[in-house]
Amino acid sequence: MGNLILVRHGESSGNRDRIFAADPLVLPLTDTGYAQARAAAHCISGLYEVELVITSPFLRAQETARVIADVLETPLQIEPELYERDVGIYRGHSYDSLAQAPDFRTDRPWAWRPEGGESYEDVMARVSPILDRLAREHADSDVVVVSHGGVMMTLWAYLTGSWESAYAPPNCGIVQVPHGPQGYGAPQVIGKAEHGALDAGG
Repeated sequence: MGNLILVRHGESSGNRDRIFAADPLVLPLTDTGYAQARAAAHCISGLYEVELVITSPFLRAQETARVIADVLETPLQIEPELYERDVGIYRGHSYDSLAQAPDFRTDRPWAWRPEGGESYEDVMARVSPILDRLAREHADSDVVVVSHGGVMMTLWAYLTGSWESAYAPPNCGIVQVPHGPQGYGAPQVIGKAEHGALDAGG
């Protein structure tokens, strides 16, 4: 048996101000975000025997992953396709702007695709194969996967088969995904965390 330990990155200035980054690739962590990353690292170190830390290419995820990898003294590897949902024309706008879009689908928000961007279904199609590959390649190991709120929500929906109950983690929220020869076990929230909305920013 192994575990994929999914971690959302620490707080960025975009999270703090509830604004989608104009250039999400280079958005850094705040001081609070670094403190959250250190706390997550120490939580993980007490629960798992981690052999590798995987990260999204976005700076806020890489900075979080570096803190975790340093504390755990494990290698760090970038996964190019693990980046956050592209919100298209809503880059630089507030999180609330998505739900105010005239064509936003309140009945199936996960299926709505902003102009020039991705739906959550698009994100699932991009990131679920990564989860499956990591589970195969690390069948008996614990691996930390640092990504984003939208990525983790889509993976929760992928694992549970339900968009309605998709879990939106807070910054540095941790979700354990056990896996073995019979497939995935149920995802489990580690520590204290709250659900967020499907429009939660990266």
